[in-house]
Amino acid sequence: MTLAEREEAYSPSSRIGGDYAPYVAAYRERSAEARARIDRWQEHAYGEAPRQRLDLFMPPDSDGGQLPPLLVFIHGGYWQELSKADSSFAAPAWVDRGVAFAAVDHTLAPAASLHEIVAECRQAVRWLHGHADELGIDPHRIVVSGNSAGAHLAAMVAGADDLVSATVLISGIFDLSPLVGTSIAEPLGLSAADAEALSPALLPVDGFPRSIVCWGEVETEAFKEQSRRFAASLLASGTSCTSFEVEARNHFDVVLDLADPASAIGNGVASLFDEATPGAS
Repeated sequence: MTLAEREEAYSPSSRIGGDYAPYVAAYRERSAEARARIDRWQEHAYGEAPRQRLDLFMPPDSDGGQLPPLLVFIHGGYWQELSKADSSFAAPAWVDRGVAFAAVDHTLAPAASLHEIVAECRQAVRWLHGHADELGIDPHRIVVSGNSAGAHLAAMVAGADDLVSATVLISGIFDLSPLVGTSIAEPLGLSAADAEALSPALLPVDGFPRSIVCWGEVETEAFKEQSRRFAASLLASGTSCTSFEVEARNHFDVVLDLADPASAIGNGVASLFDEATPGAS
């Protein structure tokens, strides 16, 4: 593809008329409602930088004494926008079902390189795992999810170690090489070497955890193909992977199905907690 074609192919808003602000407003409003509704939530620092923070939402105490599993969510925004303040909209759905929920923040480009952003997200999940006992979560049932650039980051976290039992990758980008030279890559300073080192699709996926890979029907073909190819590579490596397209959803609203346990995404997440097994001990 030419540069102009790549710019359009990797512009998700091109399929919805260019204005994604209403979706961001919905994320923010629903996330504020979640923080107001759930009593047991707290901000935690997983590092020293200002944005190395996460919000952890806990379900009510269980009489059975079993620690709840954890669903981690990493937001999208092409590594340059959004925050944890926009990312807790799905928390009530999972807390109500006995699952803890963590919304992860990270430093945004251009204040951080993509290498640094990936390292921060890995640090956040390692912090959650390492502090699981005191936080009251099950370190053996951590599912990491994300949408768009957040799905890329979730995949980079899952591929780094065996602390993650499963992933939910929504409308992700897994091969960054088409972004090199585009306006998207400019704030990241993304080089061809960076793209090769930071693309889940170009890295070994042996041992990758059980996964769901999905995307919206109203997406650019480039984004759909990114997900299809990554799902195929996981299956080829022996990873259990379910992939599907969500009817009538676009790049920006498909992630809202994470807040609906009756949706295909919601049902898939529930099955991961029941069936996925971690590598960590």
